[in-house]
Amino acid sequence: MIIKKFQAKTEKEAVETAKKELGENIVIMNVKQMKKKGFLGLFGSLVVEVTVAQETEQEKKITQPAGKKETPSPIVPGSLWEKKQEEAVKKTEPVKREWEGMDDAGKAIVEKLDGLQMLLQQQLNKTELKEEVEEDEGSREILAFMKLLYNTMIKNEVLERYANELIDDVQKKGKPDMQMDVALSNIYQKMILKFGQAQLISEVENKPKLIYFVGPTGVGKTTTIAKLSSKFSIDEKKKIALLTADTYRIAAAEQLRTYANILEVPFRVVYTPEEIVQAVEEFKNMDYILIDTAGHSHQNEEQRNSIRDFILATGDEIEKEVFLVVSATTKYADLVGIADAYKDVHEFKLIFTKLDETTSLGNLYNLHLHTNAPLSYVTCGQNVPNDISSFNPQTTVKQILSSN
Repeated sequence: MIIKKFQAKTEKEAVETAKKELGENIVIMNVKQMKKKGFLGLFGSLVVEVTVAQETEQEKKITQPAGKKETPSPIVPGSLWEKKQEEAVKKTEPVKREWEGMDDAGKAIVEKLDGLQMLLQQQLNKTELKEEVEEDEGSREILAFMKLLYNTMIKNEVLERYANELIDDVQKKGKPDMQMDVALSNIYQKMILKFGQAQLISEVENKPKLIYFVGPTGVGKTTTIAKLSSKFSIDEKKKIALLTADTYRIAAAEQLRTYANILEVPFRVVYTPEEIVQAVEEFKNMDYILIDTAGHSHQNEEQRNSIRDFILATGDEIEKEVFLVVSATTKYADLVGIADAYKDVHEFKLIFTKLDETTSLGNLYNLHLHTNAPLSYVTCGQNVPNDISSFNPQTTVKQILSSN
């Protein structure tokens, strides 16, 4: 038996080189990506190493009777082939036991990562069949697993630089023989810590609290206000009033007026910052005053200044919060443009809408890191008041790390 290793930029090139030297009747025993600069070179320039085997003419005469076509050799009980297969299975059992020993949160991750685990298993099944081929199996397995995690994050639209930061950080803090569940747990926990907990609307002692909703047209600001109003008024028995400064779209004002009538709460249309001050005095016994603003292009500086004037009208005497409402279906470059424009208006928290219209939630992670703005609520449909919930970092990270 002749066993040799060939290196090239791609697997195809390495196999072609092997065939030129040994002939067409070669068996590919292993394909391995060689790292140039340690683990962190995984996503840079790689060299592919292909291990091939070829029977000698003498071996062919012994193992292949004349007149019969070549067929794969069966796995003989007690043979080296069978032992290698058993070793491959045994190597996955400790990992399996550790996964089964996880708490409920850990088990939930496993359930969400079924597709990823299937891909990983395909990688692990490419085991060595001959003792002559020496390779660090543990290192190979964790490299394959980390690459799958990286590719999954990219598929779910996490920016490349953020995905690389997560992978690099885990490697720096880990060991070469790090188990897969440990690596996954590290990335999972790090992403959750990066997100932080949801920062929701809370009541203040010095009532009322002003809550402004800003953002581009068509993202669902008015419907989001209706959902939150229902939650506060019906579920939490809070006293609320609704205002709209969106005098550009009559339909939006009438929509909010309709919701106010259903909830039996006060409603006003305000045209100037001074009218905001008057409304606050009129509704000073309320817990919350929710204020809709005009949706417009984030590139319109005049309209942004108008919104700033409304927000700053009451000064610092009345506590206020501003929520930038954006759609999860908006491409990242546009999200950055929107967020950068509104950061000059006022400090804000993030609300993502239309999560039901996309399966890729990487932009929630991307925009949070770009703005450092806390996430508050997410919406997943048009139904009022049901299709809204507080942002859940655990659920979001599981989806980002899952293979859809």
